[in-house]
Amino acid sequence: MPDTRIYLSPPDVGDLERKLLLEAFDSNWVAPVGPDLDAFEAQVAELIGVRHAVALSSGTAALHLALVAAGVRHGDTVLVPSFTFAATANAVMYLGARPVFIDSTADSWNVDPALVVEELRRRCAKGKPPRAVIAVDMYGQCADYGPLLDACDRYGVALIEDAAEALGASYRQKPAGSFGLAGILSFNGNKIITTGGGGMLVTDDDRTAARTRHLATQAREPLPYYEHRAVGYNYRLSNLLAAVGRGQLQRLGSMIAARRETGRYYRAALGDLPGLSFMPIAGYGESNWWLTCLLVDAERFGASRDRILERLATHDIEARPTWKPMHLQPVFSDCVRRGGDVSAGLFRRGLCLPSGSALSDHDRERVVDVVRAVAAEQKG
Repeated sequence: MPDTRIYLSPPDVGDLERKLLLEAFDSNWVAPVGPDLDAFEAQVAELIGVRHAVALSSGTAALHLALVAAGVRHGDTVLVPSFTFAATANAVMYLGARPVFIDSTADSWNVDPALVVEELRRRCAKGKPPRAVIAVDMYGQCADYGPLLDACDRYGVALIEDAAEALGASYRQKPAGSFGLAGILSFNGNKIITTGGGGMLVTDDDRTAARTRHLATQAREPLPYYEHRAVGYNYRLSNLLAAVGRGQLQRLGSMIAARRETGRYYRAALGDLPGLSFMPIAGYGESNWWLTCLLVDAERFGASRDRILERLATHDIEARPTWKPMHLQPVFSDCVRRGGDVSAGLFRRGLCLPSGSALSDHDRERVVDVVRAVAAEQKG
């Protein structure tokens, strides 16, 4: 029997999620309201240690509404890591604001706090402070929030945490998602837990939570007829998907453990190959090991990152380059950036290996065998 395709980070759902979904279906709570939605929000808020959680249709919707809560308007600037997925910057553009792209550090792959501080100081000295700063927790590892929070507090600028990839991670023993004005989670199909789609805004700020709920339900006023005093959005998560999320949340610990074991396996099995280096593990927190990523030094390894990708693909194994920085994206070519060499290098040499929580020992062996075969070819 031929081997099946190995995906990068597929959904990992089972009998518990199916049971909860069918119970929600049978209860007829299928709209974006219901007991599972309320319970899912309460459970996530408790896990992260915040007062409020608002379940939404996507992590991008959560980013959009977090920026609205921060007061971002047309013509404003927002500091955004260049090394991230496009949704982080797209949400800024939705509001007619402009992202200013900030480079990463080589020792964590997250946004460089020193560059953020420098840009805040420079812009505030000119009387043109950015309206907000977005930090992204890359590949399940938190950004360095100590200096970021200090700088944002000093200059009176809102900090938003894009923790789309980081549920279950922590920074100095404080959960991902709990930093700044609001945290953003994603439950897309490839994330650490999934609802098939969806996301969440989490916050300790009462006003932010209330405004998010209001805008996410078309900004309908609490009247017996339909009245709207602001433009709203159809952004709420359905009760059915929340039921799936509740089942996933119960398995979060075991799924993180499985991804951690996969990351350690890859490091042990490939760490001796010259020219391969794995994403650094920051000493200030715990990653959720969403994806295991490495860098390929083509000269030392004997083959490029793209050669490894090609060989994996021929063996029906999905792997991907790391994020292409936003300052290199055609759509953002006219945006201001600070630095960029680090994130450009991470993209040029970076590789994400299959890391799903249901990955079998045989699957991991297949991945390792292909990578080692590429290395052996060059020596031969």
